[in-house]
Amino acid sequence: MDPSQQTPVLELKGVSKSFGAVVALRNADLALYAGSIHALVGENGAGKSTVVKIMAGLYQRDSGTFAMDGEPVHFRNTAEAKAAGIAVIYQEPTLFPDLSVTENVFMGKELAASHPNIKLVDTVYGNDDDQVSFDKTSGLLSAHPNLKGIISPTTVGIAAAARYLSKSDAKGKVALTGLGTPNQLREYVKDGTVKEFALWNPQDLGTLATYAAASLARGEITGKEGDKFKAGDLGEFTVGADATVLLGEPYKFNKGNIDKFDF
Repeated sequence: MDPSQQTPVLELKGVSKSFGAVVALRNADLALYAGSIHALVGENGAGKSTVVKIMAGLYQRDSGTFAMDGEPVHFRNTAEAKAAGIAVIYQEPTLFPDLSVTENVFMGKELAASHPNIKLVDTVYGNDDDQVSFDKTSGLLSAHPNLKGIISPTTVGIAAAARYLSKSDAKGKVALTGLGTPNQLREYVKDGTVKEFALWNPQDLGTLATYAAASLARGEITGKEGDKFKAGDLGEFTVGADATVLLGEPYKFNKGNIDKFDF
């Protein structure tokens, strides 16, 4: 069907957004149609990410209109955008490598299905920057005074969040977990800010890599999907798609074991 005869699934008209004196968007228009693929192309600073973040509820537009299926919408946060069916994968290195693109996009729905008692109220991005992550933690607590927990998938983010929580009234009340290193989080585990966090044990990663390389060198595996080999005490592993071998569940660090590690 000719797009001109369809109502856009999502449409921005005359949208502008400024950050202080910097104008990121000026009267931008965008229409997305069902069954089509669109590419936003432009130089750095052209406003591509700003458009996406406005659609995702991360930024609020200064002016202009936003509609879905012809009906005006206004998302105050990312949770509202997700509830309306908008999912965004940002330029972010901390996705789930063992999941497909589709599974990563709909991780929020997976959470709702597997943990129905947990409500995802917001998603914020620290951009692997310590100060930004620290400030985002403060913002989350201000925006959601009844917040029960924060999950950070980056070592930078969880350390910054722990530093903020450890000096706030939310210490011990808001649970914090995610991916981190023992040396970053040792003091926060011992003072009760963080009860438990996770990361893949580098010793196990090294052991698995060594056994995989040895099996490959001996001709026991070729890298073909489905090949199996034994990795000592770690057990048996199967080669996945694209010659990938995954260690499995990350190691969990807590007050009882954190002093056994130094990295």
